[in-house]
Amino acid sequence: MAVLNIVLVEPQIPQNTGNISRTCAVTGARLHLVGPMGFVITDRQLKRAGLDYWDLLDVTIYSDLDDFFSRNKGPFFYFTTKAQHRYTDPHYPDGAYLVFGREDRGLPEKLLFEHESDCVRLPMLRHPHARSLNLSNTVAIATYEVLRQWDFADLADTGSLTSYDWADAPGNGANREGGA
Repeated sequence: MAVLNIVLVEPQIPQNTGNISRTCAVTGARLHLVGPMGFVITDRQLKRAGLDYWDLLDVTIYSDLDDFFSRNKGPFFYFTTKAQHRYTDPHYPDGAYLVFGREDRGLPEKLLFEHESDCVRLPMLRHPHARSLNLSNTVAIATYEVLRQWDFADLADTGSLTSYDWADAPGNGANREGGA
């Protein structure tokens, strides 16, 4: 199975981290939490937002960015509203790290400046009151772009009903008169 790494640098809002942990759990992505964080992992809000999926996660916690970069070698893709490239432009290889900054100020500008070609953004309106998407939404969109590029390898792409069988659905070709 290909490996996708989601990196949250100094996350501040436990609900966002909980939602992101759930996204990681259902997609098999690894979660990297880089401190200092604005909450502790046992926060009640984090539990309500996704901690019940914590046992499904491959999660690593780092004290700071120096600790993170000393233990991981990339390739890194930095998500920021300040980027010059769209998130759909790069090809994301196996082992890619999608790096996201804290909710209130993003990633350090020095880091972005030093890695301009690896900075990507989600397109959005230019409006002074629409600064960015919610962090957990951005992570979900980015995660699924990578998984789309990988043709959703190792993920279930069909679902089942609990009380019915899709084969018996009215729109199923096998049920049409004269259908096969």
